[in-house]
Amino acid sequence: MLAGAVEFVIGVDTHRDTHTAAIVNAATGGVVDQLSVATDAFGYRRLKAFADQHADGSRVWAIEGTGSYGAGLTTSLLEAGEWVVEIDRPARPARRDGAKSDDLDAVRAAREALSRQHLAQPRARGDREALRVLMAARQGAVVGRTKAIGQLKALIVNAPQALRDQLRRGTTDEQLQRCARLRTLPTHSIEHRATIQAIRGTARRALALEAEAAEYETELERLVVAICPVLLDQPGIGTITASQFLISWSHIGRIRSQSAFASLAGAAPIPASSGQVTRHRLNRFSDRQLNRALHTVALSRLRIHEPTKAYAARRTQEGKSARDIKRCLKRAIAREVYRLMNTHAAAVARSLPITA
Repeated sequence: MLAGAVEFVIGVDTHRDTHTAAIVNAATGGVVDQLSVATDAFGYRRLKAFADQHADGSRVWAIEGTGSYGAGLTTSLLEAGEWVVEIDRPARPARRDGAKSDDLDAVRAAREALSRQHLAQPRARGDREALRVLMAARQGAVVGRTKAIGQLKALIVNAPQALRDQLRRGTTDEQLQRCARLRTLPTHSIEHRATIQAIRGTARRALALEAEAAEYETELERLVVAICPVLLDQPGIGTITASQFLISWSHIGRIRSQSAFASLAGAAPIPASSGQVTRHRLNRFSDRQLNRALHTVALSRLRIHEPTKAYAARRTQEGKSARDIKRCLKRAIAREVYRLMNTHAAAVARSLPITA
């Protein structure tokens, strides 16, 4: 906890065009001063000077949205050697008047940091950010391709009968290739020509998005090999799942333990016991993309990995359901992946030359 570790906490409520900062005395919780600045380099320098003037002592910055609206300020402060922690949007107290403002949110961010036992470091940029933007772009291409294919099949179903009979057979890939090569003839009716034009354009869009997604995946694989190649050596882990693991993990030291990593992934059951009933419930919050990556690896190992198949058979004989077995596998995979990433990152850090 920050109590006793720092003299001041600077809470920052971030928005697209402005940031509002509030300096809070760590000992008393009182507000020292507040300031709003523009989200540009000059505004970041003003905030730094503001902190130097009113919080001239040990301090920590508690910033909302360090990976979105607060990314620029976070990068600027880290480059200046400041201590920065990430704060989720603080819960506003239930009030009949619904009091809310940027100033109040900045104060709440600072006090939220004071009350927490564990504080999160901001996610790294550099390689991790490169993975994130490529994954986001690839996901957009994949979703766009799926929508284009759905639209194409609807166009084929409603096409003139002769055209429909020509295109409805074959796999989706064969349909895409066939539709992308369609041509119109002067003898075709207006409806026929328009339908061909629509089908051809939709098929070509789907193929272009497919090629775009493949290009992103190639670059993702190159980055994963450069950052943590040992992930790709593990059964069931491919380029996309390895990229998601690295994005969520970010860097060594950000996540304090393998248990915290499992909790982040929603793979750590939540105690839900009461009285004489002892049970746990599934965590449906946290990083759902990370949980999805763990689920993908678990399903893959259940199909192709003999030790995992043997484990599932043994647990089935013990009375475990298929769902419970998958939950156990996801927890074990989270532990394995966390240790692999931490161990590799530590080995790389030890191999780097020490600079004066």
